[in-house]
Amino acid sequence: GDWRSTKPIFLHDKCKQCGLCFPVCPDDAIPVNKEQKREDFNYDYCKGCGICKVECPVQAIKMEIE
Repeated sequence: GDWRSTKPIFLHDKCKQCGLCFPVCPDDAIPVNKEQKREDFNYDYCKGCGICKVECPVQAIKMEIE
C-alpha cells in the first residue's frame, strides 16, 4: 500500500535461517517455504514496522525509506 514509509530489505547473504523474524511479524509478511526457510518479504502485506529488523540477531534485515 501507499501508507508504508519504510520497507525491510532481506540481506540473503547474512541470513542464518534462525527463524526469529517470521513469528514476530504482525502482518505475516515473511513467507516460509516447506523446508521452514524464510523467503523474501511479501510487500503486499508488510506495513514497514521494523520489528523483524529489531529481532534479527545477524542484521540480515535493513530498513529503507520508500
